[in-house]
Amino acid sequence: MHSIFSLVSAEEIVFIIHGYMCVSVAKKSIMNSHPLITKKFSLTVALVISFVIAFFPVWRNLVSAWFNNDQYSHGFFIIPICIYILWRKRYILYKTQVSPSRWGLFLVIFSISIYLFAYFGEIVTISSLSLVLFIAGVLVYFYGFLILKTLIFPLCLLLFMIPIPSQIFTSLTIPLQIFVSKSSVFIGSLMGMPIYREGNVIHLPEQTLQVVQACSGLRSLISLLTLSAVFSYLTLKSNVLRSILFISGIPIAIFVNIIRVLLMILFFYHFNYDLTKGTIHTIYGVIIFAFALITIFVGKGVLSIWDRSAA
Repeated sequence: MHSIFSLVSAEEIVFIIHGYMCVSVAKKSIMNSHPLITKKFSLTVALVISFVIAFFPVWRNLVSAWFNNDQYSHGFFIIPICIYILWRKRYILYKTQVSPSRWGLFLVIFSISIYLFAYFGEIVTISSLSLVLFIAGVLVYFYGFLILKTLIFPLCLLLFMIPIPSQIFTSLTIPLQIFVSKSSVFIGSLMGMPIYREGNVIHLPEQTLQVVQACSGLRSLISLLTLSAVFSYLTLKSNVLRSILFISGIPIAIFVNIIRVLLMILFFYHFNYDLTKGTIHTIYGVIIFAFALITIFVGKGVLSIWDRSAA
């Protein structure tokens, strides 16, 4: 029987410990330098490299998920967007008071403990969450809670690059499949079509359509929530209106997916044209997603009226 330490190489354990030690060593240097730009640039680079190496298994799993799963391909854009937001807030960060806190060290130790537990237990999602918590701990330890508050949005945005656990994904997909099927059949019946449903299977006189996982709307829901979060943060000033636009991504994703399935039914029933196969299905999906983005944009335009009034 293998011991728990046989699950990870000695080199990776050294990298993890080294990353933690670099946090403590860098503390004194950053305290004696410019609040946000350390004089010992080489030490900062070493800290970043140590962080990347220590969490290399997490990065490897994340990149693999982004590359191999279309519903998480937006993960490649999360870090560049976060860097852009940091650049936009550079003057605010420069003026923000720096008050390093030892609570940050607690968060760092806690995140590393969670990471080791998740890594040995092969719990991918928790190990990814520990990465975000580690960054939060470093910010508090070096710069304090005010800096963390200023950077809370890009930090939370990192959560969108983490894939949803398969168990949760499945539990959300099935109800969405049934709801989309029911809604599409109900609207189709009101339009006079001879149509009925069995579970997520839709029956027409000469065709049977199945609302599979890819058509449940969860894939577009994840992408739309990510885009609406970024779009609302960059274009609106009121946090309340930002929250409204962000949450609106949920009903919009479900609505456009119902429209998508309904149009498939209509095209086949009236024109005997199948939109569920081949290149046309991909193009059709892109058009529907573009429609969802336009809806988000229109919603932002409406909310901007109140946003300007509040300002």
